[in-house]
Amino acid sequence: MACIRQGTHAGIVAELKHRIRARYTDSTVIVYQAYAPEIGLSAAREGRFPAAWKRDRMTWIKPSFLWMMYRCGWGAKEGQETVLAVEITREGFEWALEHACLSHYERGLHSDRAAWNGQLKRASARVQWDPDRDVHLQPLPYRALQLGLVGEATHRYADEWTVSITDITGLAHEIHGYVRGGDLDTARQLLPHESPYPVPDGVLDHLGL
Repeated sequence: MACIRQGTHAGIVAELKHRIRARYTDSTVIVYQAYAPEIGLSAAREGRFPAAWKRDRMTWIKPSFLWMMYRCGWGAKEGQETVLAVEITREGFEWALEHACLSHYERGLHSDRAAWNGQLKRASARVQWDPDRDVHLQPLPYRALQLGLVGEATHRYADEWTVSITDITGLAHEIHGYVRGGDLDTARQLLPHESPYPVPDGVLDHLGL
């Protein structure tokens, strides 16, 4: 049996724990957001974010459907009643990853907190890893990506990367109904199929992955 060095094994475990899972095609990737109806319904109807959507604010996108359901309470939380599937270019998604900084200080990756804080202020995106969720919205042993966009990235997201915006609130409610009714098989069959995202070599190196 081949031997795996301890450092290599630790790297493999970290990679699996922090692997990006998403629904994607050869050129696009789906991310999820939830908004109040006055923004969400308009965005889905027009296929672009309305003027009320502020480009000067940070916006968080999530490739994990179930993490989004955890965050918005299946579309029941106030201000998050409209759940959107936003199809963006993979080129844009990977640009954001390349220009991102971890949202927290990581000893060993950053020379000190001051250096990390400086990177954070300059970065166009922030990466945060939170436990992914099952259909009961309980934490899983691996992490889901949250990608916070700010400044240039926010403008690019709204004006260049977005290919389509779909209102999937009905799907969220339908799946939730099956979960509440105990029909977990049907609930899981309706979930968007997410696979490990093929991140190009080197794109995540500056994030310690």
